[in-house]
Amino acid sequence: MHILVIYYSQTGQLKKILTTLFEQNTDVEVDYVPIIPVKDFPFPWKAHQFFDAMPECVLQIPEEIHPLKIPNKRYDLVVLGHNPWFLSPCLPINSFLKSSQASILQNQKVLTVIGARNMWLNAQEQVKADLVSLGALLVGNIVLVDPRPNLISVLTIIRWTFKGIKEKTRLLPEAGIPEEEIKRVKDYGSIIIQTLKSQQWPSLQEKLLAQKAVVVQPGLVVLEKRGITNFRKFAAKIIAKGKRGDSARKPLVTLFQRLLVVGVFILSPISNFTAWLSTQVNRKALAKKINYFQGVGFEKDSL
Repeated sequence: MHILVIYYSQTGQLKKILTTLFEQNTDVEVDYVPIIPVKDFPFPWKAHQFFDAMPECVLQIPEEIHPLKIPNKRYDLVVLGHNPWFLSPCLPINSFLKSSQASILQNQKVLTVIGARNMWLNAQEQVKADLVSLGALLVGNIVLVDPRPNLISVLTIIRWTFKGIKEKTRLLPEAGIPEEEIKRVKDYGSIIIQTLKSQQWPSLQEKLLAQKAVVVQPGLVVLEKRGITNFRKFAAKIIAKGKRGDSARKPLVTLFQRLLVVGVFILSPISNFTAWLSTQVNRKALAKKINYFQGVGFEKDSL
């Protein structure tokens, strides 16, 4: 049996998650194939370069990628590893899914693995939509996030993204998904291999959920819906000024950057309270949403 793992990992964290997933496997051959953009992204990022990537991410405008070096063999499962940028699929993943190279997913069973700070719902919904368009069958999803409080995770991800410092410092913990969380994916790998052998694909996600492979925070459903709506409005205004890197759109990108910082650090307590209030008022509807986001089905405009 053969598994193909297609992924983009800028920091190396997602690659580590994916290799750990099948670390204890001895029965299945796993091929890891990275997505490599023709115009790659810097790491650490410069602030303007980072925020200038938002419109293309949110509006899902693909960019050129190098041909994937996929071995010529039949695969029993494809694992797609992705991480959200600006509540959307990162540009390299979106570029792959929108390219002719994604035809390898046609009529193929696909399992998604997400590494995120905390918000990943819209990114996964966009990936689901692309998989449906490609004629792929999503059979499972695994999500790893930073479990620390929102403000702490914001500070550590800023430090990592713009300074390249992942390690724990005097005031802040290590950035990203904790090592103990990454180690847990070995258990998910065992479930996947067992399913490959039994071919009982309809029960795979249920088994993964029993091991807490996907946990949806109710408040984040509300916050993410608000966030992606505002991002789309701003993205449309910026893209009208030119392509990524064009100087004509720099003032709007700078404005977006400043407003986002204000929203995160100043308005965040108010947003969190109103989101909590919304979860109390709409408990039944939200419970239905959470059940949907934990699954692998696809409904258009679900967020």
